[in-house]
Amino acid sequence: MTSYEDFTSVKVDRPEEGILRIMLDGPNLNAVGPDAHRELADIWPVIGLDQSVRAVVIRGAGERAFSAGGSFDLVEAMIGDYSSRTRVMREARDLVRNIIEVPQPIISAINGPAAGAGLVAALLADISVAGRRTKIVDGHVRLGVAAGDHAAICWPLLTSMAKAKYHLLTNEVLTGEEAERIGMVSLCVDDDQVQDRAMEIARKLAAGSRAGIQGTKMALNGWYRQAMPIFDASLGLEFYGFGGPDVVEGVSSHREKREPKFS
Repeated sequence: MTSYEDFTSVKVDRPEEGILRIMLDGPNLNAVGPDAHRELADIWPVIGLDQSVRAVVIRGAGERAFSAGGSFDLVEAMIGDYSSRTRVMREARDLVRNIIEVPQPIISAINGPAAGAGLVAALLADISVAGRRTKIVDGHVRLGVAAGDHAAICWPLLTSMAKAKYHLLTNEVLTGEEAERIGMVSLCVDDDQVQDRAMEIARKLAAGSRAGIQGTKMALNGWYRQAMPIFDASLGLEFYGFGGPDVVEGVSSHREKREPKFS
């Protein structure tokens, strides 16, 4: 993909000069389906080559949710098909690496639920703005697989190893206020101010020194780069789980709205 017109499952617009906005727009609280998952990984190198973009805002469509994570279609395809599982694993790896390497600063505007695949962009963004009633949860352990994606490298750096283990192992939801308190997000604001505050920050960054801002981001993201062996291991453990019995029970219990009974 070489132009924004090629992306059909994630929406792209330019609300102001120098600012590109990505919108996750899907059914069931902006869940990420197979096409959106691929495009969310592929769009960052295109942005990186676009010299007209000085800041990026990523948000969910509407005001109800950032993203509920990977759709059941995406998950069930991985459970039943090895080629789908390996394809999505490559995309998950590319998504994390591409967000880390894109030079422009990214601001995430997080309203409502943010989970799973959608949470990757929300928390790997350089600046994250959450609403007070935002609900952040990784969700992988509840599904029956290891927390891969971004969590093993991102959560301990943003908070602490103790907090990362607690929330990733128990699957306990974080509100926007609690996420700000422990350092998971940059800012927590009233829910109706999330989008405005994110755009305000984007304007400031777009007007700033490109060399200074991008150089600082590149240096700070060195913390993520040195943790890539941990990320690769977590990703392998996650996708190994998609071939096991627990994820089948995890998906079934979600669909049937009951507690899972894992083996």
